[in-house]
Amino acid sequence: MTATRRTWLWVVLALAVIVAVAAAGTYLGSPRPGGRMDPGATGPDGAHAVVALLRDRGVEVVDAETIADVAREARPDALVLVAETQRIADDELLDRLAHVPGDLLLVAPDSRARTALAPAIASGPARAFTAQPDCRMRAAERAGSVELRTTATYVAQQGRPVRSCYGGALVRYHHNGRTITVIGSASFMTNTDLAREGNAALALNLAGSRSRLIWYAPQRIEGGKPGTATISQLIPNNMRWLFWQLCLALALAALWKGRRLGRLVAEPLPVVVRASETVEGLGRLYRSRRARDRAAAALRTATLRRLAPRLGLGPAPEPPALAAAVAQRIGGDPDWLWHTLFGPEPDSDDALVRLAHALDDIERQVTDS
Repeated sequence: MTATRRTWLWVVLALAVIVAVAAAGTYLGSPRPGGRMDPGATGPDGAHAVVALLRDRGVEVVDAETIADVAREARPDALVLVAETQRIADDELLDRLAHVPGDLLLVAPDSRARTALAPAIASGPARAFTAQPDCRMRAAERAGSVELRTTATYVAQQGRPVRSCYGGALVRYHHNGRTITVIGSASFMTNTDLAREGNAALALNLAGSRSRLIWYAPQRIEGGKPGTATISQLIPNNMRWLFWQLCLALALAALWKGRRLGRLVAEPLPVVVRASETVEGLGRLYRSRRARDRAAAALRTATLRRLAPRLGLGPAPEPPALAAAVAQRIGGDPDWLWHTLFGPEPDSDDALVRLAHALDDIERQVTDS
């Protein structure tokens, strides 16, 4: 083998190794698809992060795709986590789930699942809050303040002893040697919200209370029967004429909008207006109409739109998250930042000018930092 041929062989081998490493990195680093509370999904609504933390702590997490898997894997010393209960279409499956051995953790159950699996509690009002535990439950006391977004709340039914935390969003009671825990929100366990407040601690304390965890969050309807009706059978008799009229109107509208009008022609603008003149004219219009609310909203919206990417946030961050990120970046007073970025409209032109200067100063500090 000549020297030139050996050189080309090493080049080909090096390229093959580079391609193999790149393909493996792409495969391992790409997001894993899945729905809400899917233990293997790395998307915003998945639960891969909390499952990974539980396994690092030595908890055996079993991913059960069906209730049959839950019944096969459950045992008295295990904890069964049940989420996404709206996908359980058969009441017999809920009854079967209620009789599996082990403790039970219900995450944001619907009314059918709550009645079947936790009959000792009734639904209360839904609300969104960041709250302290205000109870003597060990899992909640260790977690401290958590952010549950919009959550259901629960109250005891028929005078049964029920321990309640976070204003009723987390309840627990014992029945026939079994501990049943219900929490009204699933967002604190998702990949997006796990790092907020004490969410991670609460998730690990609740789901990691036993050494074996059966995770059941169905990603498709279980127990539903496939329908056999055709589209025409689904349309009521007295609505068929209206349906066909709407189809005809849609066809005519498509024909009208789809007609060819000829090729596009570029037309120069008759007058070029400088951007500064446009801004000045709009400002005078706001001033003449005393529209300080619209002017303040425009200033704040533009500032928030520019701050979000500089702080590493998404296109539409939650106000508490954005205010906290700004406070952490520039070291300002969180209350003053909240009032400046999201507070009431100015009550005078001078107040509007001060607001504009304050927003400009906040943006400058974030940019310089």
